[in-house]
Amino acid sequence: MKAMVTLVAIALLASAALAQSGAGDVERAFARATELHQAGDIEGAIRAYQAILATHPNRADVRSNLGAAYSRLGHYEDAIQQYKQALTSDPRNQTIRFNLALAYYKAAWFTEAAAELTNFLAGAPKQLPERRNATLLLADCDVRLGQYKPAIELLSPLADADTNDRTAAYLLGSALIGDGQIKRGQELIDRVFHREDSPEARMLMGAIFLLADDGANAVKELERAIELNARLPGVHTWYGRALMRMGDPEKAKSIFKIELADNANDFEANLYLGILLRRDKQLEEAEGYLTRAARLRPRDSYARYHLGAVYAALGRPNDARLLLEAVVKEYPDFIEGHVLLASVYYRLSRPQDGQREREIIQKLTDAQQARQPGVMENDRLDPVKPPVNAPNKPMDQKERR
Repeated sequence: MKAMVTLVAIALLASAALAQSGAGDVERAFARATELHQAGDIEGAIRAYQAILATHPNRADVRSNLGAAYSRLGHYEDAIQQYKQALTSDPRNQTIRFNLALAYYKAAWFTEAAAELTNFLAGAPKQLPERRNATLLLADCDVRLGQYKPAIELLSPLADADTNDRTAAYLLGSALIGDGQIKRGQELIDRVFHREDSPEARMLMGAIFLLADDGANAVKELERAIELNARLPGVHTWYGRALMRMGDPEKAKSIFKIELADNANDFEANLYLGILLRRDKQLEEAEGYLTRAARLRPRDSYARYHLGAVYAALGRPNDARLLLEAVVKEYPDFIEGHVLLASVYYRLSRPQDGQREREIIQKLTDAQQARQPGVMENDRLDPVKPPVNAPNKPMDQKERR
């Protein structure tokens, strides 16, 4: 505590000294803070930047450096605030905007990162070196948000211009797989990776086998990918999904937890683990994972549906109602959503609304039977899905999100 008081006192004294100094002294203080930053004394640099801003709050360059210092310490929310304030003073500074987008990305705020990267690409000069990285980051944000077609549009020109660009090819392959374009994804992998024994190629092949409903080969490819690089982002999520397909939910749960230990913001791992826990009646634990999944992709109907189911099972029908009403409004042909919403209405003593939902269910069921007579639900281990025309449709044909 005494040390903290001493640091605060030092900062206050430095601020007072700067307030009485001239422009040259401020620049020397900024140069000294930058030296501390470059030498690796990040906390010292932060105190020095803060002292300058106490008397010169509109210095965008100082705020930008302070944001970079916070980011280096992993304090991304603090970094974001500094970059945003810097842009208020210097709104046309594209370097600051790119760094803001990067801080959002590192904080796993992919929606916000995508918005800033889009703004950056719209205003940055064509020759700016950061444009390529911004394009790749934006495409990765789109993939993480389940927006596969925009990612494909961004990445296709890069992959076509340089067939040896493995980063663009890997991201494009992921987007194509997510969009269900199995054949094109397979062709890309064969062309760029040449059937090499790399973890990236093995993971993409495993994903393609899973989409093709070949769970056994998917497991084989993904196990090899893990053997080659157990830290490859997403590899355990795909492996967990393959295990679900092969009827091994217990092992799948442990595999999803391995992914989340490295990346707590993996959407699919949070979603699938939450669904499996919900079906095991471990509702409080399931709620945590499904809440994170819904926060990562606020418009994803699968996350909202299963979180609503958890709310209903926990005796929180009004919370469930709010989620489910939004889901069936967006996906009116989602029978399971209407079924759960009907039960919630009855629990809330709203029989007229419940009866309306039952009538909708009957119409949708009759229409489904007319299209596919004799079809029965048999996806015992896979999540309930909305209609196939939903924009975030499953990455595999039985179930994904």
